Amino acid sequence: MAKKIFVLGGDGFCGWPTALHLSELGHEVVIIDNLSRRRIDAELGVHSLTPIAMVDQRLDAWHQVSGRTIRFHYLDVAQDYARLLALLAEERPDVIVHFAEQRAAPYSMRGPAEKRYTVNNNVGGTHNVLAALVACDLDAHLVHLGTMGVYGYGGAGFEIPEGYLTVQIHDDAGAPHDWEILYPTRPGSVYHMTKSIDQLLFQFYAQNDRLRITDLHQGIVWGTQTAETRRHPALVNRFDYEGEYGTVLNRFLVQAALGHPLTVHGTGGQTRAFLNIQDTVRCIALAVAHPPERGDRVKIINQIAESLRVRDLARLVSDLTGAAIEYLPNPRKEAAENDLDVSNATFRALGLDPILLTDGLLAETLEISARYADRVDQRHIPARTAWTREQQAALDQAGPIETIRPVLPGVAGAGR
Repeated sequence: MAKKIFVLGGDGFCGWPTALHLSELGHEVVIIDNLSRRRIDAELGVHSLTPIAMVDQRLDAWHQVSGRTIRFHYLDVAQDYARLLALLAEERPDVIVHFAEQRAAPYSMRGPAEKRYTVNNNVGGTHNVLAALVACDLDAHLVHLGTMGVYGYGGAGFEIPEGYLTVQIHDDAGAPHDWEILYPTRPGSVYHMTKSIDQLLFQFYAQNDRLRITDLHQGIVWGTQTAETRRHPALVNRFDYEGEYGTVLNRFLVQAALGHPLTVHGTGGQTRAFLNIQDTVRCIALAVAHPPERGDRVKIINQIAESLRVRDLARLVSDLTGAAIEYLPNPRKEAAENDLDVSNATFRALGLDPILLTDGLLAETLEISARYADRVDQRHIPARTAWTREQQAALDQAGPIETIRPVLPGVAGAGR
């Protein structure tokens, strides 16, 4: 059944292809965005590897190729509560997909201004949406894009469940009682901390006001294009490669396209969860189609396909491209090595057959990296933001710890 869906942050890396996919499925889609991601590009002096059209050009191109219309409202949900409330009361959407948060851990650690902005924007925006839903008595399903980072990356020693953990408490008489709690958060950055706060806000509003909420704990997204963004040059998705917003895989692929060593920070033993952008949009659509009942607890779903150590990811790209691997000091305050075993049972049960890194689509993303290599500003590729003053000093002074060159010669895309 077609629904009216607000996509908050619908101009961003995950929001834009999601808005197109939901529109293609026949839903009435409205994008709400303050275009802050574009302003941050200007602030950092960098731009997406892929050329991004203006919002009106994007929407016109979508109408041209699909015959469907996506409406757009310029609105800052964290700052303009009155307009947000009025818009929700007037439009009364069935679903709100919430991407409207500053999404980069390194950016959130740059300094006091970025830390404060991340907290004010992310927590303020989420709470404004929740308060507005209650104020206008709107029974809309809120689908929020969270992060695997709320679980922390210390290694649990067991499969991390989907959001909730059963613990046993003994009362004063020594009798055991099972209790289900939110999985204890261990945020590794200010950004991850805001997502942890989001969880508590959702828990409160679900139990107090019976809001219907799905919180998707997503891994690192790789890939750029979806079936919808491929349909017109003006629909192309963002490709962030620099040290603040570029995910580790995107950075590796751009480095390989330029013939630059792949930069691994620390031992490379950090294990991360990964998901292809095409599966991101499919997972959102599945969540939209399967809302919780009013009065249910928050539905938490792990939105991942697989887990991989960073050094193993580098070797995968090196094998594909012939790029060398360079080890550098780690700017993050985190364990040098960790395991990450995470359940993704819900989406599997709903029929998702996720795309894996070995399924061949890395070549498509590498081709995009090579096609737009002339747009790369190499000054912005290195990670320059450290989590502590001591790490920043080490990062500023240190060169490569080790460089490993492949035995086999490079293939197309390497050595440019």
